[in-house]
Amino acid sequence: MKVVFSKPVLPDTGALVVGVLQNRRLTPSAKLLDSKMNGELTRAIKASRFKGAKAQTLTILAPVGTKLDRAFVVGLGKAKDIKSLGMQALGGGIYAALGSKGDKMVAVAIDALEGCKLNPAEMAAEVAYGARLRSFQFDKYRTKEKKTDKPTLNTLRVLCSGFARAKTVFAGKEKIADGVFFTRHLVSEPPNVIYPESLANQARTLTKLGVKVQVLNRARMQALGMGALLGVGKGSAREPKMVVMQWHGARQSAAKKRGGRADVPIAFVGKGVTFDSGGISIKPSRGMEDMKWDMGGAGVVIGLMKTLAGRKARVNAVGVIGLVENMPSSTAQRPGDIVTSMSGQTIEVINTDAEGRLVLADALWYCKDRFKPKLIIDLATLTGAIIICLGNQKAGLFSNDDVLAKRIAAAGEVVGEPVWRMPLGDEYDRMLKSDTADVRNISGGHGAGSITAAQFLQRFVDKTPWAHLDIAGVTWSKKDLPTVPKGGTGFGVRLLDCLVANHYESK
Repeated sequence: MKVVFSKPVLPDTGALVVGVLQNRRLTPSAKLLDSKMNGELTRAIKASRFKGAKAQTLTILAPVGTKLDRAFVVGLGKAKDIKSLGMQALGGGIYAALGSKGDKMVAVAIDALEGCKLNPAEMAAEVAYGARLRSFQFDKYRTKEKKTDKPTLNTLRVLCSGFARAKTVFAGKEKIADGVFFTRHLVSEPPNVIYPESLANQARTLTKLGVKVQVLNRARMQALGMGALLGVGKGSAREPKMVVMQWHGARQSAAKKRGGRADVPIAFVGKGVTFDSGGISIKPSRGMEDMKWDMGGAGVVIGLMKTLAGRKARVNAVGVIGLVENMPSSTAQRPGDIVTSMSGQTIEVINTDAEGRLVLADALWYCKDRFKPKLIIDLATLTGAIIICLGNQKAGLFSNDDVLAKRIAAAGEVVGEPVWRMPLGDEYDRMLKSDTADVRNISGGHGAGSITAAQFLQRFVDKTPWAHLDIAGVTWSKKDLPTVPKGGTGFGVRLLDCLVANHYESK
């Protein structure tokens, strides 16, 4: 869908969206439309239950006195309560309502509103951003879909004063949307299309944006001693991979002035289990098809690197993803096996379905050891236990650094990707004690599953400031959300981009 910004002149034809405030207070554009309709807009509103409350809508077909096909009236609520996320949700709602109604172009009128903290250009950019996020579709395999079921909207025209400024603001947001879409696309692909090698190839496409991409094969990982990651992939015919992505965007002089090394990056690590059968500890068959998105953490890291490079972020960033397929076979890793990680720590494998932490163990250590970053944030669809704790509304946050944790939580609130901090502690670490190795990969009990998983990961970052995001409950949505259609969400791309922009970019 193409987004354009233009002067606040109402169109004569097509579809038009206007806003109405709480208690049926017409915005300037709504008043102008009402005048053209000889007061019929006011009459239609009074004849309905539409009050102008936030997210309320009213459709008027073939509005009298105009040549418009439809007028779509949206409730804005109180002007003082209008915020960026609300405008994004409004844009998503507009696309959801009108995207498949037959209109090829929809115009949205944005007005300056007394008491609103956002100016028209800011509101316009947020509405357009929300509509763009909501417009994602993964339909490449629907060969029999009826034409009448396909979206028709190909142009969203946003009308506002300061439209040139709105265009500039939206340009940056569109790069974020590109990264979100890339992640959603990767997560949505079936496992016969996305596997370690093909996902690595997808990461390689970022070289077009200036990202340096390196792919480590099995032989290289064996030489590095990555027994934990390689053990997970032993049962699959697909060779494991590790992908290293580097974006060098920091202004070197600015970094040096702050008294540090100019090239020290921030780092992001992602779990990339392209399909998780559970291995020998095989999962129940019901719902196993969902395990195509067990590479969600890796997908977020790829999408984030695309975003940072796309908008030329002034930061040095590294993305490391461990890619494996966890399958049962005569060569698969068994419960009771002991593997040696790159760190030298030995791990007793109690359950082969607790594989993501094994992949991350080597990826985290490799990242820490090679790049010595300022901080590491890992993302993983790691535990079902986090869904029991937080449902599908929030991601679990674990961290050894209070400042980093607060910054991540604040960024999540800004973009609408909330997290909830969970505890860590020695008492949880003791639950992973093994009688035959340095550590077990699960506690063996039924409690604190997400916490002990995070506690396991902490062993592989030493003293590096670190945060772990368990995104198992938020990587896939079973229903449509305002700016997220049903399916892969891309949760984490916007959050981490906001974190980088607010705290780690050079000025």
